[in-house]
Amino acid sequence: MATKILIVTGDAAESLEVMYPYQRLLEEGYEVHIAAPSRKKLRFVVHDFEDGFDTYTEKPGYTWPADLSFADVEPGEYAALVIPGGRAPEYLRNDPELRKVLKAFFDADKPVAQICHGPLLTAAVGALSGRRVTAYPALEMDMEAAGASFQDSEAVVDGVVVSSRAWPDHPAWMREFLTVLRSRAPVA
Repeated sequence: MATKILIVTGDAAESLEVMYPYQRLLEEGYEVHIAAPSRKKLRFVVHDFEDGFDTYTEKPGYTWPADLSFADVEPGEYAALVIPGGRAPEYLRNDPELRKVLKAFFDADKPVAQICHGPLLTAAVGALSGRRVTAYPALEMDMEAAGASFQDSEAVVDGVVVSSRAWPDHPAWMREFLTVLRSRAPVA
């Protein structure tokens, strides 16, 4: 049986931040499941950087089915967790079922990859206190308020937690996460 990885996300997640780790982890031989507030077709978005805008722009992205709901997740079945960014984490952090799942991963010291606005979820369960992290640069104050030391870097590794700023940093993010994953949860 293949080693399982869980991606937690929802509508308005950044398309690339869901699909890149999903496909990269499948390529490595892991079994990957996507969990969301409910089992449904998710609607992702594309964030891009355009001249003349003070922040990123947002356009409709891919759709993809969630394999299971947060309430149906058995954290013990999964070796690691991936938390994409986009706008989804802003509302997902309020989901009590998701907070239970997140807490279980951190309590068990399992590998976690988080990117962009994803660390808003780890902050919601108090898992950033005392950690070194990166996130989308606009979240620097949020990360510090959660007790983390913010570093503006492509990828930051703190124990089993690997964080990154946004999709342009994917190669560094997945390279570092796979290093942690291969040592803690090799492909079965």
